Amino acid sequence: MLLCTIMPGNIDMPPPSEVRQRAILERLDRFSRLMDSSIGLPFTRFRIGIEAIIGLLPVVGDMAGLILSGYVLVEAQRAGASKAVKLRMFRNMVIDFLGGLLPVVGDAFDAVYKANTRNTRLLRNYLEKELAIEPPPPPFPWGTLIGLSILFAVITGGLSLIL
Repeated sequence: MLLCTIMPGNIDMPPPSEVRQRAILERLDRFSRLMDSSIGLPFTRFRIGIEAIIGLLPVVGDMAGLILSGYVLVEAQRAGASKAVKLRMFRNMVIDFLGGLLPVVGDAFDAVYKANTRNTRLLRNYLEKELAIEPPPPPFPWGTLIGLSILFAVITGGLSLIL
């Protein structure tokens, strides 16, 4: 169960767990593959997705592609992505939309640009930095402790002999 503090004009939600973020990335990988590279073109290594096919419909197809691409942005919000990452994702969506509006060339642009894959990669990179395992603390300096203890014992022993 997620707990959140709601104050007027402010919704403060705890950051999603690592398991939840990994599940989001798995869903986005499947979605991006479907939208950007699910269909192999015969006799080539090039792949296109459903978005490129939808984009063949002038304007309406590009609008539908933009709306579908919004799913990645919604998932980025759920995953707790930073504002900068979401802005870059939005920029990719706008570039894909505007590029797709170009007559003739726009359809090829849709097939090549693959905004959903780019956005999923952006979110993955962000989350991997956020989820990076902190390096373990340095080992306790036993050698230094033992050396200083011996030095202190020698000094104390020497002083006791002198006095």
